Amino acid sequence: MKVNPHRFKEFIVIAVVVAVLAVLPVLGLPRTWLLYIFLFFIYLALANMWNLLSGYCGLISLCQPAFIGLGGYTLVIFTWNGLPLYMGILGGAIVAAIFTMLISSAVFRLRGIYFAIGTLVVPEALRVVFFIWRPVGEQIHGKGAGYMIKGLNDVSMTHIYWLAIFIGIVSIVIMRLTLSSKMGMGLAAIRDNDSAASSSGINIFKLKLFAFVISAFITAIAGSIFYMFQGYIAPESGFSMKWTMTMILATVIGGISTEEGPIIGTVIIVFLHFLLARYAGISLIIQGILLIIIMLLAPQGIMGFARKTKIYQSLLRLTAGDSI
Repeated sequence: MKVNPHRFKEFIVIAVVVAVLAVLPVLGLPRTWLLYIFLFFIYLALANMWNLLSGYCGLISLCQPAFIGLGGYTLVIFTWNGLPLYMGILGGAIVAAIFTMLISSAVFRLRGIYFAIGTLVVPEALRVVFFIWRPVGEQIHGKGAGYMIKGLNDVSMTHIYWLAIFIGIVSIVIMRLTLSSKMGMGLAAIRDNDSAASSSGINIFKLKLFAFVISAFITAIAGSIFYMFQGYIAPESGFSMKWTMTMILATVIGGISTEEGPIIGTVIIVFLHFLLARYAGISLIIQGILLIIIMLLAPQGIMGFARKTKIYQSLLRLTAGDSI
């Protein structure tokens, strides 16, 4: 099998970057910087999965917090019953994937804005359920059914940091493999015109379900890793619309329907996360205003704008080995 030199170089660069990031905790990098990198990879995984659904499949999903909350609470249930943390992470991803299959028949009947509204109800309904339900029937923490995650004494911050890098890289690999396959072409056809795609023999339900399940699985893992770092989960945070805002902002700012967009957008989102920390009460309003401004000035995001410039086109020709 012939190896693509450009892809090989790309793989080497990514491997070197990941290796450098992985050894930073060992080298004694300040905890604040580790937190920046940790949040970057968690948000990147979330943004990539939202981009897979919305940017490449045309499904404007607003139920991603449901997967995060389910992943976090499954982790709680597993650890409170003496099961390993890593089994809890995998269990949460499986629960989120099964939940997605259960609701898919109903939500896939909706299209466009109706699909978005229909999926918006899902995390809100789960938030109410987990306010009432006591999953492990023990002492709660904070407001509502908030629980501490057990077993974290045996896990260092370095291990949680490595898990975040892992899920972030996995999300990039999934996007690359999906978009470079026939499945990616099918998803794009559904996004552009699902009726035409169906008449061409594409199994619309199957491809949508694939994207939905993969998105739920990876999103739940990212959410579980985040709550391992935080140490506890509560309904108002696990099923919060703030998660949705983070994914949308990262994808739209960077450039929806592009592989590089979520990476660039996530860098900006992490910066905003710490910049707006002192304005927690109005941070969502500020982010909403920023989202509107970006959509008005650069509807295709930073990458969409950059691709129109001569500099970007010249760089593409250089990386492809062509002369300018």
